[in-house]
Amino acid sequence: MHATHHCKARQAQRGIPLKMVDYVLTHGSQSRDKIIFGDREAKQRLAELDEERRLLMKIKDKGGVVVVASGEAVITTYNLTSRN
Repeated sequence: MHATHHCKARQAQRGIPLKMVDYVLTHGSQSRDKIIFGDREAKQRLAELDEERRLLMKIKDKGGVVVVASGEAVITTYNLTSRN
């Protein structure tokens, strides 16, 4: 999306970096001509990331996890460090 001169000036004045704008454009909710990513959404996303981090730490502690599947069926699973 193209940023106008006005937008770039206001971004600089308000200390809103391009990465933040891109994040809001990607994850925000559309409301007419606005895309909004508020405090509530930020807290929810942080909670989701915390949960994902905990899960990833558990997987790391196991040395990795392998899931063997065929089509829609999960056949078996094991810790990656237990394979030979």
